[in-house]
Amino acid sequence: MKIIRRLMFLSLMFTIFIVNIPHKVDASLGVSAASAVLMEQKSGRILLEKEAYTKRRIASITKIMTAILAIESGKLDKTVTVSEKAVRTEGSSVYLKPGQKIKLEDLVYGLILRSGNDTAVAIAEYIGGSVDGFVYLMNQKAKEIGMVSTHFANPHGLDDHENHYSTAYDMALLTRYAMQNKTFQKIFGTKVHRAPNPNEAWDYKWTNKNRLLTKYKYCTGGKTGFTKRAKRTLVTTATKGDMDLIAVTLNAPDDWNDHISMYETGFINYDMAEVISKGKIAIGKNKYYKNDQLYIKKSILYPATKEEMGLFSVKYKLNKPEKKWLSKHQEHVAGKAVVYLDGRAVEETPIFYQNETAKKKGFFDFMKEIFLSIMGVKLHG
Repeated sequence: MKIIRRLMFLSLMFTIFIVNIPHKVDASLGVSAASAVLMEQKSGRILLEKEAYTKRRIASITKIMTAILAIESGKLDKTVTVSEKAVRTEGSSVYLKPGQKIKLEDLVYGLILRSGNDTAVAIAEYIGGSVDGFVYLMNQKAKEIGMVSTHFANPHGLDDHENHYSTAYDMALLTRYAMQNKTFQKIFGTKVHRAPNPNEAWDYKWTNKNRLLTKYKYCTGGKTGFTKRAKRTLVTTATKGDMDLIAVTLNAPDDWNDHISMYETGFINYDMAEVISKGKIAIGKNKYYKNDQLYIKKSILYPATKEEMGLFSVKYKLNKPEKKWLSKHQEHVAGKAVVYLDGRAVEETPIFYQNETAKKKGFFDFMKEIFLSIMGVKLHG
């Protein structure tokens, strides 16, 4: 378990390192936003950027963090009692009532689809014990993800604190992290959600404020935001073929068209290159390993322009095997495969080793047991 945790940590650090490598700003990126970024989800590669690392107010796209923390709590099926404080939260609301009981899952839908500030506070109080307790969890998670230029002061994004800010890049990192969660994906891309309303004869019916879900056929989800000081903020996701993209704009008067323009530029100029296919790998002659003993568990796909397709290379970095590896049919991490694009490391994946000899021995032992079992049945039949 220690080895696995160490590998997960190193993988995360490597990912944060490679996606933070400076990318050339596309001077032709004609968007209205003060800050913007287009990121490919699988690799974290930045395809387009404009002032992507400048700290700005972010308004209600803050609620992406609130939502993923609620989902990861594992309490979506639990019932929340809404407080007076939650109901009195200013700004956008789904009109909860004091003392109302509602499922946490429905609160998250109201948070993402209708941007309810009352739902944000209700979630924060339930998950964190208090708004301040929840804000601590928000900033803790931000550090874990690698959001180095972000600080949260509330769960909704209202302009009631001076130290509530992020960057377009950091919000793309957060969305990339959240999109790995299937439940978040579902809620993020839901067009309409109905929830029980104990206060009225009718149920809640919430329609997603993200217009791109109907305006742009490749859009898979999103979260809107607006305050007087932050202006319009928007995070959306889109998928075309095997390419999944994340777009973020901060202070963007024409954000819907900004996102469509960014997506179209990304889809037109980049394709996903399968640099390494999952399965056994051929490493050539090696002192310790044979080619049929080494494999990787996932293919590496990386976005590249046509000009970059011939610039990929792969290096296999292997460790010396331990003696105990030879005795059992057991999986071990033997090293890593590192992908380079034009001489720069951009991605890596673990290389696994399994003793084929032990594997065959185990198989024949298994067949021997079956044979003896059959003979035993015949002798007693």
